[in-house]
Amino acid sequence: MQELIAKQSKSGATKSYSTIATILSVLAMGLGQLYNRQFMKGIILLAVHAITLYTVIFKLPHAVWGLTTLGETQTQLKKVGRLYQQVMGDHSVFLMIEGLVTIFAVILLLWIYVLNIKDSYRTGKLREQGGVPNTFRQTVSFVLSYRFPYLILALPLAGVFFFTIMPIVFMILIAFTDYTSKNMPPAHLLNWTGFDAFRDVFQLKGWSTTFYKVTLWTFLWAILATLTGYFGGFGAALLVQQKRIRFKSFWRTLFILPYAIPMFVSMLILQNMFNGQFGPVNQYLELMGFDRIPWLSDPTWAKVTLVIANFWVAFPVSMLMIIGIMSTIPKDMYEAADIDGASSFQKTRLITFPSVMYSMAPLIIMSFVGNMNNFNVIFLLTNGNPINSDLQFAGDTDILITWLYKLSMGYGQYNYASVIGIIIFIILSVFAIWNVRRTKTFKEDTSS
Repeated sequence: MQELIAKQSKSGATKSYSTIATILSVLAMGLGQLYNRQFMKGIILLAVHAITLYTVIFKLPHAVWGLTTLGETQTQLKKVGRLYQQVMGDHSVFLMIEGLVTIFAVILLLWIYVLNIKDSYRTGKLREQGGVPNTFRQTVSFVLSYRFPYLILALPLAGVFFFTIMPIVFMILIAFTDYTSKNMPPAHLLNWTGFDAFRDVFQLKGWSTTFYKVTLWTFLWAILATLTGYFGGFGAALLVQQKRIRFKSFWRTLFILPYAIPMFVSMLILQNMFNGQFGPVNQYLELMGFDRIPWLSDPTWAKVTLVIANFWVAFPVSMLMIIGIMSTIPKDMYEAADIDGASSFQKTRLITFPSVMYSMAPLIIMSFVGNMNNFNVIFLLTNGNPINSDLQFAGDTDILITWLYKLSMGYGQYNYASVIGIIIFIILSVFAIWNVRRTKTFKEDTSS
């Protein structure tokens, strides 16, 4: 009987450790740890709790107010004595950034709050099972020994959180405001406009016409630039790797030169070469009896010029990668094909091309995604021109990324630029993920 009473009393006592520690941790971070006799950890968490309370009580209400209203007092001139002075009002952009930082900080503190509860519960359970909670030194030693990678990753993770994720969220929020050059803080307050900018881009005639034309050309440009770069590199690699070709190193070095030259130099040279009036290309054509071609002033020819220029700077990289892949193809496959009487074209079609394509598929997809955002070639060669009066702040050769640049940096249409940025992000993310998951190389990685 005494043993039963002892067991019951012991059971009642052990149950209380985890329960009490959890309740105390819910009331305040660190109390559960103090109850579990982890004094240093408890004091640190109490300090975090104090920071949390200060943030929630004094900072969070202002942050929520700033995000919901974007300011209430506008910058204005007030008469002070005999003079008018400019009295600064609320700055909507600063309020938005401050609100985001505060909310992210509160989310981080809440995450620590949840971890604090879990930690006190587990430590209480350990005590119920007769274990002894770790001291602060043992906790630090455990973290340094077994959680060191997480500790090292914490700093860059925080950087990604505040310097990558937060700007993306900020950009998304701008799309729902009336932030333009005519309505710019601090002279004016921003207002939430909902999906008005999205509706204009998709439905308003001037914006929607521009958007659909620019998007169509962006996809066409990405496809042409990717295919010409890839097949140009493939052809050059096949030629260089031919057994009868001498001085292979020389040819490889010669073909890689366009890539070695800085792109802006190449584009500026090509811009002059394709000049419709004074460019040497048209002069050579005239000498051969052909008419001048409006390489950069005609919408269609300007697009052709862009594809040619991109091919010139893109094929060397593809050539080098394909040469590397071709060197890994077993030679006995070609020897077996020779025994079967296969022609060179058949060996290329049935052995070389599938092997190269299998390895290059993920890179081709990434090249396609990169070409959709290939700002340099478009901006440096044509700057989106020729100008088209039917398009809204865009030229005939503008792709989405250069249109976004013009909208934001050239014309101050920040809300519409943000909408275009969101659309680019969605298109590229969906397309890239969908295609990468269909690639055999990634499927094999997943299965393994």
